[in-house]
Amino acid sequence: DNQAKFFRQLGRRVKELRVRHGYTQEDMISFGFSARHWQQIEAGRPITMTTLLRICRVFSTPMERVVKGLDKGLYKK
Repeated sequence: DNQAKFFRQLGRRVKELRVRHGYTQEDMISFGFSARHWQQIEAGRPITMTTLLRICRVFSTPMERVVKGLDKGLYKK
């Protein structure tokens, strides 16, 4: 469904951020994420707003930049 698509795209965007900053998934442990949780985020598992805020803080990136455009088509009935 559209929500699943949103989170898959979000996971890809978060992975791009991580790679652009030169971190491995294992490096994310030092930011308080378990390796498994981080893998799930990148795989598109739904996350909470708190987790999204933590991700934005780690990469010093505005939330708007992380989620912009991901909701396209989400509200169609």
